[in-house]
Amino acid sequence: MNNTRRIKTFIGAMMLAAAITAGYATFVSHALHTYFALAVLVLAAVTSRMKVKLPGINGNMSVNLPFLLTAVVSLSAAEAVVVTCVSTAVQCWPRKNAKFNPQQMAFNLSMMAFASCLASLMFHAHWPGMQWSSSTIGLVLATATLFLGQTAPVAAIVAVSEGKAAGQIWWSLAHLSFPYYIVSAGVTTMVQAVSSHMGWGLALAVFPVMYGIHRSYRTYFGAVAENLRAEALRPEGRVRAASAGA
Repeated sequence: MNNTRRIKTFIGAMMLAAAITAGYATFVSHALHTYFALAVLVLAAVTSRMKVKLPGINGNMSVNLPFLLTAVVSLSAAEAVVVTCVSTAVQCWPRKNAKFNPQQMAFNLSMMAFASCLASLMFHAHWPGMQWSSSTIGLVLATATLFLGQTAPVAAIVAVSEGKAAGQIWWSLAHLSFPYYIVSAGVTTMVQAVSSHMGWGLALAVFPVMYGIHRSYRTYFGAVAENLRAEALRPEGRVRAASAGA
């Protein structure tokens, strides 16, 4: 099986998994939160264009994660999938003069839908003698599920397309993005706390916080990327790069 066929097969499997989980989420979702869901969707879509390039990896990270996590824990699974898919489409839509890549869009949409749906189902699951959605452990499990559901498929598709080790790619991706998932879980907790006391309208006024985080991450990752470039330009760095390519 050639490389192109492997990529298409993997994307097809991802789309099938997303369709199955999204269908199940629609079936089990009954309660709707129309205005809250619309507000979260708008904020998730707006912040999805605030992206940060990850150094050393062919990919980027959007700062809309806290709003996606808010959708997972505060809305129904079906609503969470809709919010995730719309914001992902906005995030991945090419900028002016850039070429649209339908394969990449299909993968990103299916991967994000699958991850958010699993996280929502995990958070709202009712197990004997335990209701995770009312405890801190529920948010931890939802965040961990979203983290694995997003990073593992990305590492796998990069490994398939570039012929690299999936484990090493995942570790690099996880190392860079894991702190942001922790921050996002904290922001989500803040939104839930404010919402329960002052209403969700005020709780969603965390956009300035996300903008500040975006600027901080851009500065940090920009410095990391600059250090990597400087390292590559040094004689010993070029020797190591040549040895790695041999």
